[in-house]
Amino acid sequence: MFDRAILNVVQENNQLTSSEIGDRVGLSSTACLRRLARLRQTGIIKADVAIVDPAVGGARVTLVVQVSLEREQATLLDQFKKAMIAQPEVVQCYYVTGAHDFVLIVNVRDMAAYDEFTQAHFFNNPNVRQFSTSVVMREVKFSTRIAL
Repeated sequence: MFDRAILNVVQENNQLTSSEIGDRVGLSSTACLRRLARLRQTGIIKADVAIVDPAVGGARVTLVVQVSLEREQATLLDQFKKAMIAQPEVVQCYYVTGAHDFVLIVNVRDMAAYDEFTQAHFFNNPNVRQFSTSVVMREVKFSTRIAL
């Protein structure tokens, strides 16, 4: 119960002190600090990060890309996963079921940069059968919050 309450608070603002979190969830500062340390140590809290506005890097384009592979052998899947993990333009990568194998969220400075990305990672990859791209026109909702 207290862990869930703490997680709900830090998902909104992880810059609060343990005393402020404790006040919100009904625990002492020390108990809060101990619980937070355990939540981090066990991997329940995966990271403490700052979410930066993509516009800071200049004009940005966000794209949702669906990728289908030619063959789904374990080594080929791992190669594609590793290649996408290594690309800073790929901000999210999901291995999915359905008509496509992967869904990517790609953030680039402009369409010319996306063209370079597709040439390097899709057209020049013999295991990529096809990909389709949707350009994000406007962000309607963005959240990293997990409903608990």
